Amino acid sequence: MTTLTELDLHVTVPPELSARAPAEARGGARDGVRMLVGRRATGAVEHRRFTELPEALRPGDLLVVNNSGTLPAALPGRLPDGTPVALHLSSAQPDQRGSHLVELRRPVPGSAASYYPPQESPARPGLHVALPAGGAAELVQPFTDRLWYAELSLPATLLPYLRLHGRAIRYGYVDRDWPIEAYQTVFASVPGSSEMPSAARPFTPTVVARLAGRGVLVAPVTLHTGVASPEAHEAPYAERFRVPATTARLVGHVRAGGGRVIAVGTTVVRALESAVGPDGTLQEADGWTELVITPERGVRGVDGLLTGWHEPRASHLLMLAAVAGRPLLTACYREAVRQRYLWHEFGDVNLLLPD
Repeated sequence: MTTLTELDLHVTVPPELSARAPAEARGGARDGVRMLVGRRATGAVEHRRFTELPEALRPGDLLVVNNSGTLPAALPGRLPDGTPVALHLSSAQPDQRGSHLVELRRPVPGSAASYYPPQESPARPGLHVALPAGGAAELVQPFTDRLWYAELSLPATLLPYLRLHGRAIRYGYVDRDWPIEAYQTVFASVPGSSEMPSAARPFTPTVVARLAGRGVLVAPVTLHTGVASPEAHEAPYAERFRVPATTARLVGHVRAGGGRVIAVGTTVVRALESAVGPDGTLQEADGWTELVITPERGVRGVDGLLTGWHEPRASHLLMLAAVAGRPLLTACYREAVRQRYLWHEFGDVNLLLPD
């Protein structure tokens, strides 16, 4: 696995800018969040509402969305000595070796499960974690300090089991457990993500209809997300993805006609870039991707990106810089903090356009 050199934007995000609940629970609407628009060609930054997305785009542009649905991927478990533990499932499908990636966390009553520092984690090869209804996970070997390969033994197939016994993965900045529906996007049709492809959360049927009326196209890809990393240097790991032939053809058609391809979320960037062939054209693809996107590598399959707000030293920022350039990215993040935009999966969004 590649170790990333972090991109530090030298921006501090105050804790109170973490979105602690869905927009609907804060008295607004899903599509009522704010949207900061940055344009790479001029460096201009604009403040808009997400409902203005159709007007921010051009007729003939293409939005590529992730249709992966979010799983209730957090399970309660117990260690052999009876100690409670939380198990976060990072991959819904076994990988090429037949194992799942899991993360153990420390349960905290009334709050989100907390991260185990490596020196305090109970994880070890052969550790047996008892799961609900007679299920079990056995750790095989470490993948990183926090993620382990595990073999699952469940009394039912995985998806029905998770629906019965799991809940949405929650992080410490979220004020309470929310139902899994709060973590689904309007495009979710293929269950498989451990965390919500959150850039698409503000979309509603009304916004999608207005995009169509504007002449903006929408096409799907699938990339099933794993669990987020608290480590700035931890590179993305293998994730299951699919780029349908119809989407690949539409991307080629739009670009040939002078339209722009706008990825909705970093997951879509990773999927599209993983499907770009040697000649630079997008091809149908289905498999696992370990692609790491950096400014040095650049992007060939996308022109712009709609994304949420990431931690200022997160590895995802390297991908954002590859799309938008570091100067624009820095300007956007500084302005977002100044104007008190909200961070994380229930927060506001950033539209990065080439012009």
